[in-house]
Amino acid sequence: MTANTAQMGIYLDNNATTRVDPEVLAEMLPLFTEQFGNPSSMHGFGAAVGGKIEWARKQLQALLGAAHDSEIVFTSGGTESDNTAILSVLEAYPKKRSIVTSVVEHPAVLALCDYLEKKRGYTVHRIGVDNRGNLDLDAYEAALGPDVAIVSIMWANNETGTIFPIEELAQLAKAAGAVFHTDAVQAVGKIPMTLATSAVDMLSLSGHKLHAPKGIGALYVKRGLRFRPMLRGGHQERSRRAGTENAPGIVGLGAAAQLALMHMTDENTRVKALRDKLEQAILAAVPNCFVTGNPANRLPNTCNVAFEYIEGEAILLLLNEAGIAASSGSACTSGSLEPSHVMRAMGVPYTAAHGATRFSLSRETTEEEIDRVIAVVPGIIAKLRSLSPYWSQAGAPKEFAPVYS
Repeated sequence: MTANTAQMGIYLDNNATTRVDPEVLAEMLPLFTEQFGNPSSMHGFGAAVGGKIEWARKQLQALLGAAHDSEIVFTSGGTESDNTAILSVLEAYPKKRSIVTSVVEHPAVLALCDYLEKKRGYTVHRIGVDNRGNLDLDAYEAALGPDVAIVSIMWANNETGTIFPIEELAQLAKAAGAVFHTDAVQAVGKIPMTLATSAVDMLSLSGHKLHAPKGIGALYVKRGLRFRPMLRGGHQERSRRAGTENAPGIVGLGAAAQLALMHMTDENTRVKALRDKLEQAILAAVPNCFVTGNPANRLPNTCNVAFEYIEGEAILLLLNEAGIAASSGSACTSGSLEPSHVMRAMGVPYTAAHGATRFSLSRETTEEEIDRVIAVVPGIIAKLRSLSPYWSQAGAPKEFAPVYS
């Protein structure tokens, strides 16, 4: 059990944010007190920091399998990267008035697309998914056309972990004359990438999803792509993102990228095995529950289980009392509980969507922790169902065959 776990409990909400790795912090600390110069300055203090930033850029290049380190633009995080990518393309191709995205994107993409549609008159094609979260490829191809400026499709879903066929989608977009962007915030550091040979034009990532600090991210921009900066001012980041660089954050992101590449095999073997152990034990011990998303094509750390006839918030509260942190697929809006847009898009029945609970592991997760969660979850579900009028009305069914399969 890690020192963090011993003090704070069991943390299985890593898709929300990760703990800063101690090795990452160690790389960052000198940038606050010793190597504090402005990297744009002409003196040695600035040059030392500038060299650290370029080192970090090369670590991101290696993790993404990019052809050139100059293709990495540092930002404040995934939201800025997503917004920059989409707005840049729309400005670079002003005659094209259509955008293609999916119904299960992160709000960083969906909210911007809603704004562009309502306030600026763009046409937004939102592609649906099936009951496992797989993109409707026929609808996707049908939406592509000469008026599409940009396609923005996430690499992997943050709630279910379902992975989209990004290379195929990128190639189809390119053939239609559109720029292809992917929000890869959840995927970077968990699955291998080789952008140098990919049709992907732009990719967003966020440091706090891979054991770097919050407030730092990056946007990959393929060399030769037309680019228009969202933030204008100084010449930083080759005039693609103005503002004095967040040097400690950038160096932390570089260190985290280096570690993520080193631990990629562990992420896809040991961590995946722990995820599977947790999932299989819950399904065996708890009736009337099922895994959401595509079990055969998911991020190795993500498990989202929908529990019938109970509310996700209640599950989380009792988990928290037991010292276990997870997250819910439901959100409370204006006093009325509604399932997440991802659960709704997949057609998960309301009786189960309300109880969707996500367990997201990291390389810090231990088998001891998973064993503890396995021991606790069945009792929590049984307790809540004993208090649920919906469970009583359903006659406490012992066998479950959901429409969602």
